[in-house]
Amino acid sequence: MTLPRLGGLDPLPALDHPDLLADPVAAALSDWAHRDRVGVVAIDPDLADTAELTSAYALPLAASANCVVVAGRRAGEERVAACVVSADTRADVNNLVKRTLDVRKASFLSTDRAVEESGMEYGGITPVGLPRAWRVLVDRRATGVEVAVIGSGLRRSKLLLPGPLLAELPGAELVDDLGIPVG
Repeated sequence: MTLPRLGGLDPLPALDHPDLLADPVAAALSDWAHRDRVGVVAIDPDLADTAELTSAYALPLAASANCVVVAGRRAGEERVAACVVSADTRADVNNLVKRTLDVRKASFLSTDRAVEESGMEYGGITPVGLPRAWRVLVDRRATGVEVAVIGSGLRRSKLLLPGPLLAELPGAELVDDLGIPVG
């Protein structure tokens, strides 16, 4: 199977390089039917943030899909979700995410807690391999790119996969207009 290539990123088969994957990501990929269509690339960890990554590796901004983790409460029950949106948008946390989770207020999960509970590094959190109790909300627009660049669970690498496969991630829920344009 030919792995997706994009800009200056030439991926290797993800499962052949577990050293470039956080443990929960490697475990999730090993069980996923589409694992052979996922590539991994090593990057400079100082370039893990989207703006630096897209500039350094000649990537279109819309190909990067960011994953942010939010939480809210309703009737004493906490509801956590990972929101996957194109990098040229931001998650509509105050409206759509709040309504989707059916909570009064949605806020970003603290960095320390997101890192601890996901088993992933800050700046590398990805929708692959998250705790089963977390919902995975995917903006439909993020699935429309030919190749999506997402975190690997580590700052020093990225995953590349066909954009439509974001909708096939375990537990993924497609949400229209989850990402709202920046600016």
